Amino acid sequence: MANIETLFVTRLYRAELASRGLGKRLLEELKAACLSIAADDHAGQAWCEANAYKGYTSYASLSDLAWRSPAFADLTGSIDPHIAEFAKATDMDLGRQRLVVDSIWINVLEPGGHHGGHIHPHSVVSGTYYVEVPEAASAIRFEDPRLPMLMAAPSRRARAGRDQQTFVSVAPKAGTLLLWESWLRHEVPVNMAETERISVSFNYRLE
Repeated sequence: MANIETLFVTRLYRAELASRGLGKRLLEELKAACLSIAADDHAGQAWCEANAYKGYTSYASLSDLAWRSPAFADLTGSIDPHIAEFAKATDMDLGRQRLVVDSIWINVLEPGGHHGGHIHPHSVVSGTYYVEVPEAASAIRFEDPRLPMLMAAPSRRARAGRDQQTFVSVAPKAGTLLLWESWLRHEVPVNMAETERISVSFNYRLE
């Protein structure tokens, strides 16, 4: 009798943090902070223009968001327990170390903007918290990490389950938290909405 088992699972963690109370207030504070910082960060604006980034990101210009607005410190405090839960769910052997936030940055993606496929080197867990997701805004798309080795493998059927697909799109909403291991390649297709898509991304490393 034949047996098929699933090997080398890739996990994606999702939580909804803004349903009520503190989460809803934090969402409003983060939106105001993201837009205010984006308007004032001339170095970040210049980087985006030089790199043809349609919108704004603080990735290359600011490393002190928690100092600029307490909303970002509150956000990392809210994310920390989910990081611990994700590490446990993926059986990470941390020993005496722990996962701590290494970097956090703002993304304001204008209509027509996109973010090409990439990974987050030098970190263990990465993720995004979604602040504003207008209707028709692009989902985040994850790539099967085996893709470079598939060679002559045929494409998957259109009706294949998500665990068999080469690319999987995940549509967030305002207040959605997504976590994944930093080696997982992902991209943000073109924002087809009529307004900006606002999010806060971050990396956690071992300490």
